[in-house]
Amino acid sequence: MAPRANWKGFLKVAELTCPVALYTAASTADRIAFHTLNRETGHRVNRQFIDSDTGKPVEREDQVKGYEIGANDYIVLEPDEVAAAVPESDKTMAVEAFISYDEIDHIYFDKPYYLTPSDRHGQEAFELIREGLRAEKVAALAQTVLFRRVRTLLIRAEDSGLIATTLNFDYGVRSAKDAFSDIPEMKIKGEMLDLAKHIIETKYGTFDPSKYDDRYEEALAELVKAKLEGKAIPARKQQKTDKVVDLMQALRASAGMGKKPAAAKKAKAEPVRRKAS
Repeated sequence: MAPRANWKGFLKVAELTCPVALYTAASTADRIAFHTLNRETGHRVNRQFIDSDTGKPVEREDQVKGYEIGANDYIVLEPDEVAAAVPESDKTMAVEAFISYDEIDHIYFDKPYYLTPSDRHGQEAFELIREGLRAEKVAALAQTVLFRRVRTLLIRAEDSGLIATTLNFDYGVRSAKDAFSDIPEMKIKGEMLDLAKHIIETKYGTFDPSKYDDRYEEALAELVKAKLEGKAIPARKQQKTDKVVDLMQALRASAGMGKKPAAAKKAKAEPVRRKAS
């Protein structure tokens, strides 16, 4: 079954326009999902919004948005007022600039999408944009209304299509300086730094996503399977954690330079027995 597009519109570069479709590139839809049940009856339970003071259920038509300005003090926003704040969409993904792909810190990356031509009549324009990005080794910065918000996207060439990654807003990215402010400054040098470099060099490799498993998802699948088959659920083995006592010792061990095993002690020489005269 062909995937369903999340969004359809037009990719525009200056006066060049082509119809495109946006598809989810990374999804959690295949994860194991659970329902909340009533233990006594085995029936699914439904959520209800309850008034915090009266304890009575509040029907959907009586629910409104509220912005807290103080303790139990809110500004009420009516549904039509909230709807009026949603930006109008002209279904155009307009490219504003071309930049080096490495120019943006990855901390600003949000969600990846596949961008493809949605109409065969726009195929040539799409391929022209894609090959232009590939030839110049750049990415495009574009803006459009996605899911009720104006979003900025980083668009780059990938195989026969494009990948569009939504970017986090600046106000949503926390300062690294604040996060790292309590880390003391230390100068690492000498043998310690050389050992660290050696460990990195010996373990240098490539990223193969197929080698990394979701162990939690696998454990849930095994749990469900055991329940279905009526098998006993094996107890989890407690993992042993070794305490690092000496940093240099740990580095040497990691680099395969641990202390050599002590040589076996020589047998104690027996006393020389003199012959009787």
